[in-house]
This record gives sequence, structure tokens and C-alpha cells, in this order.
Amino acid sequence: MANNNYLPFRAKIIEKIKQTEIDWTYRLECQTKPVFGQFMEVSIPGVGECPISISDFGDGYLEMTIRKVGKVTEGIDRLEKDDYLYLRGPYGHGFPVEDFQNKHLIIAAGGTGLAPVKSVINYFYANQGLLNEFDILSGFKTPSDILFRSELDQWAQVFRVEVTVDKANDVKADVAVNPTAKTDSWPSKIGLITKLVPDLQIPSLEDTRVIIVGPPIMMKYTVQEFLRRGIAKENIWVSFERKMSCGLGKCGHCKIDETYVCLEGPVFNYIKAQNLLD
Repeated sequence: MANNNYLPFRAKIIEKIKQTEIDWTYRLECQTKPVFGQFMEVSIPGVGECPISISDFGDGYLEMTIRKVGKVTEGIDRLEKDDYLYLRGPYGHGFPVEDFQNKHLIIAAGGTGLAPVKSVINYFYANQGLLNEFDILSGFKTPSDILFRSELDQWAQVFRVEVTVDKANDVKADVAVNPTAKTDSWPSKIGLITKLVPDLQIPSLEDTRVIIVGPPIMMKYTVQEFLRRGIAKENIWVSFERKMSCGLGKCGHCKIDETYVCLEGPVFNYIKAQNLLD
């Protein structure tokens, strides 16, 4: 009997972890084995359905970090441990993690774009030695918007991790003059994530691979910075995870020109992505 791709299955919430005032990570009891960078369709009966990136997974569970921004996610926000969500998927193509081995990997993630790459980071954290070098650049609007604080501290013990915010104390920094400004309330860097790229140490352009995930405007200009550094287009991957809709290529909301992003993506090599005007 063929599987019904439209039929969701029930998954129990086994942990709910607060990230910010509007972001929570839900650990769900689930036997699904996704690919790094895939997404699930998440629903509440009688409320609705929405696509959510898988932020991590392991034996018997997967995690999704969900921001309260609409009717469905507001309904999810009201759920607690031992409640149930309904899932279908996983969908889409992910990151070619095997191709990054023995390379210098750089991940640049803006805001909630850190969620779709968290599983990639944790994979290499659990398998240290697979990469020659690893840089993680992460940018958020303000310090209160930072996701995965404990994980960022943990990763920084073994990898090079830079965290920047657009503004601290609700005062925008003049990033053109001082892209590494600091304040007493935020002791790290202030400025756009693009300002971190010129200072990266890149010993070998040929052996460097780059993942960029975030808002479309952030990805556009961050790609440009890496191209200026000499990284080849074929060595850059981006995720159009914000374009996901039905997951099956039926509704057409994810379509860019003739490409159904939910079927061919959300992860694309930049050779393909450069022609997809989002």
C-alpha cells in the first residue's frame, strides 16, 4: 500500500526549551531520519499547518525551533510537554555534508537562519576531526534575539564562533565607521554579519566551503562578500527555507520561475541559486 504524502503523523512533545520571548525549541518523539537542512510540515488539527525547518535530530527525536508569528505558531506556542503536534515529511534536499569533510567549512547564519544549520554544526561537533577548519558567523537583531546561547558557547570551545548584533541598547551602531563596536551591555561585536567576512582567515580558497542561511537580503550581500574573497560560486550553498509552503510542489507558492523550491531545494548550490530571484 502506497504512503499518503498528505497524511500527517502524531508526535509527542518531550521537551520545550525557551530561546527568546517568541522562539521555542520543541523536541519531539519521532523515528524519522531527516537529511541535514530538510523541513517538516507541522499542524494542529482545526488550526492549520506551516512548514518548519528541522533544527536537530537524533535517535528517536527531532527538534524544531519555532517563532510565534501567526495563527498556527500561536497555537503551537500554547502547547506544553506531553502535548502532541502533527507532522508530515521530511521534505526537500539538504546540505551535502559528506562533501564538506576534510575542508574548511564556514557557516554564516542570520537570525532564525541558525536553526536550519544547527544540526550540521552539531554533527561536526560530535565528529571533531572531519573538518580541517570551521568558522561559524551568526548575526541577530539584538542580544535578546540570540538563539541557542548555550550551544554557541559550547561550539566556541572547539570552533571559531563570531556572534554579532545589529544593535545593542536599541541604539544602532555606525557599522560603516566601527563594524566591531562594543558596549557595556553587549561585550561582543555590533554590526551586520557581512562585516565579519573580510577578516576571516581563509588559508585555501580551493578547500573552503560556505553555507549561508538567513533573510534574502542578508544572503544576497553575504554571498557577495564571499565572492569578493575569492570563494568559487560552486563552493557556496544557500537555503531558501523561508520559501517553503506545501512541501509537495502542489500549491505553487514556493515557485521561482520554473523551479519548485520545496522539491528542488530548499538547499541550493549557488550556481543554481544565483538565477533564482527571491
